[in-house]
Amino acid sequence: MKALVLSGGAGTSPAGCSLPALLVPIANKPVLEYVVENLRDIGITEIGVVVSESEHEVVELFGDGSVLGVSLTYLDQQSSLGLAHSVRLARPFLGDDDFVLYLGGTVFAEGISHIAEDFERLRPSAQVLVDKVEDPRLYGIAEVDENSRVTRLIERPREPRSDLAMIGVYFFTSAIHAAVDAIEPSWRGEFEITDALQWLVTHERDVRASSYSGFWKDTGKIEDVLECNRELLLGLRADNQGVVDSESRLIGDVVIEEGARVVRSCIVGPAIIGPGTLVEESIVGPYTSVGADCRITESGVADSIVLNEASVHNVSGIETSLIGRKARVGSARQHRLVVGDGAHVEVAA
Repeated sequence: MKALVLSGGAGTSPAGCSLPALLVPIANKPVLEYVVENLRDIGITEIGVVVSESEHEVVELFGDGSVLGVSLTYLDQQSSLGLAHSVRLARPFLGDDDFVLYLGGTVFAEGISHIAEDFERLRPSAQVLVDKVEDPRLYGIAEVDENSRVTRLIERPREPRSDLAMIGVYFFTSAIHAAVDAIEPSWRGEFEITDALQWLVTHERDVRASSYSGFWKDTGKIEDVLECNRELLLGLRADNQGVVDSESRLIGDVVIEEGARVVRSCIVGPAIIGPGTLVEESIVGPYTSVGADCRITESGVADSIVLNEASVHNVSGIETSLIGRKARVGSARQHRLVVGDGAHVEVAA
């Protein structure tokens, strides 16, 4: 079995973050690393990754995949015309093998082993992962009978008859290729994987659904990235590979990575401090991830993500924030702002 990972394309990373969706760091690990771990756990090592030209950083960071114990093949997609179009593009890589289609911007904290087991046991033409959602109008929706057989699928229905959304993992046999070739573009101008699945249902092929009861989150919005960060940080176990001076305190599950220094500071877990980072005369955490080679001095940061090489100086009360790579945050007597279109800014009185 192979896997096809979709990067998510432009506009899927959280606002203010220039990283491709696959490289957004959650608890100091790129999303793609969690994806690969989930695939590797079910025995898949041949993985195709669909990327655009703007996502060259993915290729530069992970190379051939050997650093993750897998083989990565990069498939260039010049324009995004829907999930089914990506499957069509990847046909030479996929051949006639069974495969997993995995939306790379989604994190599944408990893995996907149970859906793999369902697929192997039932051997349907397709197996989709579903969960109940508050607003089905925003998703591809599956209607499912008492035997977990899918009876109807529709993309973003105006009047949903089900609250079971397809949430980003699909298991396929080679039957999906005929369906992908048969469908027409939707009203959005895209080749929808929902339409391809409905084609299978209409042609009396077996399509099944597996429910997901664990934590999952699409990482396209800052709020969702931070929630995901909180959840995954809860899995940390205290580990100090850096230097913590005698005037500092580590409270709870705190990871200090190699080369990091904590000086006259307090780190409250769950939290992780990346390699080469200096935390001095500051309070960091809980629920905070600080990347590599950062500087946090005379400041307070909680419930936030600080990306590589960022610096924060003499600012207290930073919470629920994402601070980008090489960004600098400091205090001043007056406010100086560069605010983009549609931004939301809160300034203390």
